[in-house]
Order: sequence, then structure tokens, then C-alpha cells
Amino acid sequence: MTDSSPPEAKPDYRVLARKYRPADFSGLIGQEAMVRTLTNAIGSGRLAHAFILTGVRGVGKTTTARIIARALNCVGPGDDADHGPTADPCGACEHCRAISNDNHMDVIEMDAASRTGVDDIRELIESVRYRPTWARFKVYIIDEVHMLSRKAFDALLKTLEEPPEHVKFIFATTEIRKVPVTVLSRCQRFDLRRVDSETLAKHFRHVADEEGARIADDALQLIARVADGSVRDGLSLLDRALAHGGAGDSGDVDAGQVRAMLGLADRTVTFDLLEAVMKGDIKGALALMADQYAAGADPVLVLGDMLELVHWLTRIKVVPGVLDAPGVPEAERVRGGAMADGLSMAQLARAWQMLLKGLGETQSAPWPEQAAEMILVRLAYTAELPTPAEALEALKGSPGERSASGAPVQAAAPKAAPESALAGAAPRQDRAQPEARDAPQARVDPATFADVVALTAERKEALLHANLIGNLHLVSFEPGRIEFHPGDHAPPDLAGQLTTFLNEATDRRWVVTVSGDPGEATINQQKQAEAARARAEAAEHPLVKAVLDTFPGATIEDVHPADDD
Repeated sequence: MTDSSPPEAKPDYRVLARKYRPADFSGLIGQEAMVRTLTNAIGSGRLAHAFILTGVRGVGKTTTARIIARALNCVGPGDDADHGPTADPCGACEHCRAISNDNHMDVIEMDAASRTGVDDIRELIESVRYRPTWARFKVYIIDEVHMLSRKAFDALLKTLEEPPEHVKFIFATTEIRKVPVTVLSRCQRFDLRRVDSETLAKHFRHVADEEGARIADDALQLIARVADGSVRDGLSLLDRALAHGGAGDSGDVDAGQVRAMLGLADRTVTFDLLEAVMKGDIKGALALMADQYAAGADPVLVLGDMLELVHWLTRIKVVPGVLDAPGVPEAERVRGGAMADGLSMAQLARAWQMLLKGLGETQSAPWPEQAAEMILVRLAYTAELPTPAEALEALKGSPGERSASGAPVQAAAPKAAPESALAGAAPRQDRAQPEARDAPQARVDPATFADVVALTAERKEALLHANLIGNLHLVSFEPGRIEFHPGDHAPPDLAGQLTTFLNEATDRRWVVTVSGDPGEATINQQKQAEAARARAEAAEHPLVKAVLDTFPGATIEDVHPADDD
């Protein structure tokens, strides 16, 4: 005789984020400060009438609100037990069970994202007047409270400030800045922290062991890093990883499977990619990017991993102890230390800025893969450029100075001074010998106005030099006499300044006068006119004309004379 009884139904599966939701304060991870404050407050009877919990998604705001509701209403096991509010709810009494099952008539949860209007709040205020039907306190939990309208907040203020003794409000929000300060001032605020990766990884190991799943430690570390401080996000990722890789006898879930599931680049490849671009190996970098893209890695996440690696290497240079952190694998410790030693702080800072800007470009680009490749090309070409400080030293032509490529930098030849300015000058001292600060400077005899201008630059009279080239229209010049017309922005005592300077710096007495004649164009105007003439001549060249016709809107910014070589 065959057995016709129906097969035994399997219990409905509960996702890990719900199955392992904490039921008391001891189960909250990473929130020690808040747990201690609430435990002491409940134990001493210093209970606030309103709480507001804020933090990023998935750190336990709603869970904490329900634990507070249990702590306020728990009566303990047994029919006649009633110990008052406790920081350790039993979980067995009728109130604890009803709150856990979301069917307690005196614990009212409201989603402000779907009930934002003032009418919803008025309904809530009307119910506040009535005492709890069953429990010790009537608890109102309002999630995403920042979504309430301004009028709804205003309607809530009076009741929130002076609620009945039997009422407690618990608000939760991810956008604390959107909550009016008038509401914040009436609540006891708790900021829930992001949970660090090490704590998350330990928690996920506990959950995996409870589920009988086999998953590698490096896979848990990866999930904890991607979770970005959110317990709920991490448990959801762990759920996916166990489903993706299997559990029990089907084998371990390793980091490679998790990377494939999330579309992440392999950590070793991230090291290879950054090393290639910092060495200028564009071909190798593009090949690595293409391989990762073909394997399913998201270009945006690849750049994000490179950005995170640059940050880590920078921290190694600043705080070498970072290498010895418990969660750093030995392979990464060895390679990270070597890369940090081989890169300068300037190179890392520049790579950070370029990757950060490139990440935004890639996210908004129509073809993220191509945008990411262009970021790598850009970074590879600039990796060997000298820093601003090195470039300045190269321009100074310091002895023995070398460029970023290792080639010696040729010292820039000093500009030749006018012969008249050198007449009677003392022999120049060797650079290695310090010059006496109080040694008198040689007196010269300028023969042209250009010599006068050059002399102000040589004697570091910057303001006078700027006025001579930008605010002086020369009318006439002869040694010992200058006549000029002042420009619109010339100082009123320009003639006096120039007379005093020349009488102190030269061997003759000078007379500088102001004229009513317009005079010549200023030196700056003459340079601008010459540059405009050069651009106009260049624009007539057939090759330049062809370029301008090919690229509408293009302009000639500057013209440099061709080298004779």
C-alpha cells in the first residue's frame, strides 16, 4: 500500500538580515556608546519622552527603536512578574513576543515616507490622549521622519514637547539635517556609527557558522568592505554569496566567486593596474582593464578600487603602522609596503585627484569602459611629470638638478643686461660665496629708456617697474631727462618716484617731468600690438588657415618664433 500523504512542506526561508536581527541591546554591534547610554538611562529611570536615531542605512535604527519599545514594556517571564522597564528584555513575555511579531497594539510604527501629511500627524495626536490598552507605555515609532512635511512637523511640536506620561516617541532618520531644529531640541539624539570592516567580518563569520555555510575569510573581508559600514547591506550580500557559491557539501565560497558576483576587480589585478599606470605602461594597463571588463568587472568599480588603493598607500606613507593592521593579508602587506616606498607623496596625491575626477566622468559617460581607459591613459602620461617644486628647481637651473626622467637639466642662461647698465659694475662674485647684504650696489648710467626699465627690474623695484611698463607713455628721453604722459592708473607721484630712484642708482642727476602730450604707447601696449600683429600674420599662413577652417571656433592664442635649428 502506497503512502499518499503529502510531502512535508519546508519552512519558509527568512533572509539573513531578518533572521539575525538583534532582539536586545547585546546583539547590536558597533554601537557601544549608544548601548551604554540607553542601558544606564533605563536602569536609573532617566527615560526621555522622545528619542531620535540617525545614521546611514542598515546600521540598526529601526531595530534599536523596537528594542527600546521592548525594554520599556517588558514584564518578564511568568504571569505575575512585572519588574518595570529593563535594559535586558526577556523576549519571552507576551509584550516582547508581540513587539517581535509586529502586532503589539500599543507599539505603533509609522512610515513617514508614505504618510507625510499633516492629517496623518493629527490622527496620531488624537490617539496620544488615550492610555495604552495593554502595555506600560504607548510607543510611537516613526521611520524616515525627515520625510514629514513642514506643516506636519509644526502640528507635532506641542505634543512632542509635553506628551502624556504614558507616551514615548522614537524617530529614525537617515537625513538628520532635514529635521527641523525645533524637533531636534525636543528629542534625545543618538548617532549610530558605521560598523568597521573588522567587526562586520567577525559578525558575518558568526552568521555563516550558524547557517552551516563554508565561506573563506577573504570573501567575508571583501563583503564587509563593500558593505560600507551597513550591517543589513552586508547580510544581504552574504545571502547572495551563499546562494551564488553554494553551502554545505557543495564547497567553499571564495573571494573570486564574490568578486564575480559583485562585478569587482581582483585585488591583485588592482595592484597590477595601479603599478602599470604609475610606471607609464599604457599598453599593459589597457590590457588589464580589458581583461577585467571581459570578466564582468564594472569600470566604475575598478576605478573605485584603484582610488581606495591609492588612499591606502598614502596612509602607509603617513602612518606606517597601517601595514600591520589585523585585517591586512600578508600578500597585500608585502606588496603595499613596496609600492608605498616606490611612490612619492606628490605622485600619490596627483593620482588621487585624477582618479577622483575620472570616477565622476566615468559614472556620467555614455560608455564607461572607454571613459575608464582614457582615465588610465591620462594618469599614465602624467605619472612621470615633475612636481611643481621640481619644475621650479629645474627652471632655476640648480647644479646637479635632474628632471623626473633622469636627464640633467640645463641651467637657463641669464638675460643679458644692457651694456650701459654694466659699465663700472663690480666683478660678479661666485655663487658659492654669500653676498654681503649691506654691500653698496654699483652705480650705472642708463643710455635708453629700456635701460631704465631694465634697471628697475635688476634692483627689484617691482612696483615702479610695473608702472613704467604699464602706466607710462614716453614723450621724450635723453640721459638725465625724461618726459612722459601718465596713464589712467598711474600713481600721482610717479615722476617723483622715478626721479628719486634714478638719482640714487645712477651717476648723474635726473629731471623727470609730466607732459600733456599723449606720448608713445606703453611698453605693455607695444608688446600686445606686436603679439596681435604676429597672430594676424600667422592666420594668413595657408597651413594655419586650413587648421582654423577644419576646427570652427579655434583661435590662435600665441605665436612663438621658429628655432633656427
